[in-house]
Amino acid sequence: MSARTAVAAVLLGALVSAAAQPAPKLKVGLMLPYSGTFAALGTAIENGFRLHVEELGGKLGGREIEYVKVDDESDPAKAADHVQRLIRRDQVDVLVGSVHSGVALAMAKAARDSGTLLIVPNAGADAVTGALCASNIFRSSFSNWQPGHAMGEVVAKKGHKRVVTITWHYAAGDESVRGFKEGFEKGGGRVVKELVLPFPQSEFLAPLVEIAAARPDAVYTFFAGGGAVKFVKDYAAAGLKHRIPLYAAGFLTDGTLDAQGADAANLLTTLHYADGLGTSRDNMFRLAYAKSYKLQPDVYAVQGYDAAQMLGVGLSAVDGDIGRRDAFVDALRRARFDSPRGAFSLSKAHNPVQDIYLRQVRGRENRMVGIASKSLADPARGCRM
Repeated sequence: MSARTAVAAVLLGALVSAAAQPAPKLKVGLMLPYSGTFAALGTAIENGFRLHVEELGGKLGGREIEYVKVDDESDPAKAADHVQRLIRRDQVDVLVGSVHSGVALAMAKAARDSGTLLIVPNAGADAVTGALCASNIFRSSFSNWQPGHAMGEVVAKKGHKRVVTITWHYAAGDESVRGFKEGFEKGGGRVVKELVLPFPQSEFLAPLVEIAAARPDAVYTFFAGGGAVKFVKDYAAAGLKHRIPLYAAGFLTDGTLDAQGADAANLLTTLHYADGLGTSRDNMFRLAYAKSYKLQPDVYAVQGYDAAQMLGVGLSAVDGDIGRRDAFVDALRRARFDSPRGAFSLSKAHNPVQDIYLRQVRGRENRMVGIASKSLADPARGCRM
């Protein structure tokens, strides 16, 4: 064998060997609440995400997934440190989080500054796909405006004219109420009082006394997790349940019905997921989730599942090379996702364009009783992408 032939053989062998090497694992940073008020929500999101990955054999776009987990404690004051640790120390390829809107805003700012891909699997802070929008930021859930606006239209159509709102004073609550107010007042109603509490305060006696004194036609609220359980039970205990109809964004009763019991019966809420959708896609998802986790899935599990689905669509389009950002982004912008919630696409600001369901609590389920708003797109105010 000549020297030239020998060199060629060595080079060919090196190329074959390199081609045979598996792609490195994709590092996914899960920055979610694993303690406190929203702990169950964070666990459901992770469960949903992992379920979709496992359905595809543990890989997305040919890449095995390595998880790096951080408990964000639903604390915006700690969020910047947590997200910088994931980006700089752990060098994750993708950020997935979070539940609390204040935490998600810190994550969005860090993602914009660093260029790290971020998929938000819950927090509906309007600015994430509004003023803070960026080509590398996506949401698999909703904007706070969407279920609030849809419920505003529903309450107006029911003929209510005077409404009191109550929520925590933070991004999710404030923006949900603004969305409700916009939809309600467009239909001829008027919000006569806006009550707010600091997050995560759950002492509701004083505001419930104010509601009783105001005697509105109805009340709209945004609470979630443990605070939602306490509010529903306190509202009933105060004798208001059968006197003043209570309406809410769906987080009031999602993942909380076992604890709320009969006090939640017949409550109407709006959300992009519901029990009893009856589609084959949703039925398969619910069965797989129940088998894997011995639990019934809720909206948080769906959002985690779809966060993984979105990441998988993008990675498949670039053969696992997440560095091909333009092609990755283009694939997600063109995709129509086959979700348990029903098919959805992404707006130019990367927020889901989706049906918002009207749901009623029946037993331990949030049963779909209609569509409050069809293919509702967030206005993405302030987005300059």
